[in-house]
Amino acid sequence: MGDSGVATVLRVNPLASLPDTPAERRTALRSIMLEKGVSKLDAPVELSSGAMSSYFIDGKRALCDGADLALACTCMLDLMAERGITADAVGGLTLGADQFSHGVAIVGGLEWFVVRKQPKGRGTDKFIEGADVNQKRVLLVDDVISTGASSLVADERIRAEGGESVLATTLVARSDEPAERFAAAGIPFAPLFTYVDLGLPAVGTE
Repeated sequence: MGDSGVATVLRVNPLASLPDTPAERRTALRSIMLEKGVSKLDAPVELSSGAMSSYFIDGKRALCDGADLALACTCMLDLMAERGITADAVGGLTLGADQFSHGVAIVGGLEWFVVRKQPKGRGTDKFIEGADVNQKRVLLVDDVISTGASSLVADERIRAEGGESVLATTLVARSDEPAERFAAAGIPFAPLFTYVDLGLPAVGTE
């Protein structure tokens, strides 16, 4: 305790201990995902896409430590830098996008927003909360996807408000379908990891 009676909190900057290069950061993040985020289940479960799988990937659990989330968000910024893409704001459909919307905004100095699945029904009754995306270049984010449908719903609402998704990314793409759907929508897509990177079968092939 200090003289004021208020406990002193030791704050550690998680960015100070990140690996030096994008490749090293991706390798470290892959290890975290395999250790903390991937589970082999005794019986198949239904995923949000409606597909069944004996593997469950929990991106929120894997990145609940602030340092691990900072690493993942930095890796997303690495993807943009590698492609020469810049953005003004970052966001996507709640709940999958929330941790990355906030984390990438903090690490990369961007504005953040989240897209509601349904308008609030009161107040301003908006779909998009946070940054005004009108005339903004947007990094479209999500955590674990099988089809890309959630991100494409978010993109539709971003475009309706005058924004442009300049890159879509996700923690894990569990099939090839997201790449196909983003290509059809004209949105560049670069996941941090695919099912191949994690040594898993594609959703729908088990």
